[in-house]
Amino acid sequence: MARRERVMRMSVELPLWRALSGYRVLTMLYAVGLFASAYDDHDRPGVAITYFAVLFVWTLATLPRVQNAAACTKRFLAVDLAVALTGIVLTPFVVDDQHIQSGGPTLPSIWTAGSVLAFAIKGGWRWAAFASTTVAVANLIERGHPARDTVHNVILVWVASIAIGYVVEVARASERTLARALEIEAATRERERLARDIHDSVLQVLAMVQRRGAVIGGEAAELGRLAGEQEVALRTLVSGGLVPVSRVSEDLAEGAVVRLVEEPEGPEESDVPVDLRTLLAPYAAARVSLAEPGAPVPLEPAAARELAAAVGAALDNVRKHAGDEARAWILVEDEPDEVIVTVRDDGPGIPEGRLAQAEGEGRLGVAQSIRGRLRDLGGRAELISTPGQGTEVELTVPKAVAGKDSRR
Repeated sequence: MARRERVMRMSVELPLWRALSGYRVLTMLYAVGLFASAYDDHDRPGVAITYFAVLFVWTLATLPRVQNAAACTKRFLAVDLAVALTGIVLTPFVVDDQHIQSGGPTLPSIWTAGSVLAFAIKGGWRWAAFASTTVAVANLIERGHPARDTVHNVILVWVASIAIGYVVEVARASERTLARALEIEAATRERERLARDIHDSVLQVLAMVQRRGAVIGGEAAELGRLAGEQEVALRTLVSGGLVPVSRVSEDLAEGAVVRLVEEPEGPEESDVPVDLRTLLAPYAAARVSLAEPGAPVPLEPAAARELAAAVGAALDNVRKHAGDEARAWILVEDEPDEVIVTVRDDGPGIPEGRLAQAEGEGRLGVAQSIRGRLRDLGGRAELISTPGQGTEVELTVPKAVAGKDSRR
């Protein structure tokens, strides 16, 4: 069946980049407003106007550069920091001494912090430490001496930028861990699905060839022996290391990316419920009795097929372990909130501890073909067996979540 690829993107960086874009625009307008309100404090207003014209054009022209980590290159960061440092260094040549001594703002004012934050979001706390230290040195040069307010502002920018850079690094690591966890979960679910399909088809055929070959003898016995060896090898592969379709987890500009391969919703995957009775009817035979309600038992298609397949797996176990002469009964109960299907046989039953031993040997008939299917549907499978009195398997599927969980 054809498959489709669903892409999941997870990123805490994208909101930070968007916030940084808005911050740069607002602080640029704020710096221009400060200049206009303190115009008389400037000895060389022409130089300041030229700088603010450059700052205005640079801020708006570089907005696409601060949209994500890929666009925010090292060269852009270097030029952006140079624009901020130039404004700081130019301040003493533009304003009067009273403006500097009173602790007035530099030409770029708090716009400078946006440049430092870009370093923090792009490269983490080490890049933030470099950029904030450079800005600190430029502020000290502009003031001429380490005044208290200057030192306060320098430490504030330094600590804040490093903290944000560190948080970004932790968030990136968390994204990669979450992406890997989702990838492993998807791979596990795919492996279980393939294990069920293989058990329902290939492994059953190989086991039958092995048994019939041993009975017939001659060349058929050799063929049966080879089939038995392949059955053991395939069971080991399925239970221990079956590799599903590749899932990719990446760390791109848009965050961690997880690609999950899933089954498409074709015509048979429509939301029109199907009658479970029509899927169970083929199981009725001379030694298999089917008791069902007189009215349809509607279930979503995927849930109905999986439930019917679990019933088939239970009957396969009856034929395999109870013998061809064993009788089996299928009882279908349509409750208001759930559907219950019970498969009972009159075989010798299952010895205590046998199921755990079989699962350890890679025999997944109960573990995957029955319990695994019901777990994926949001239901449950209960097995009751008394040695000498047969086995009863009760399969329960909730109507409300069966379809949704089966497509997950």
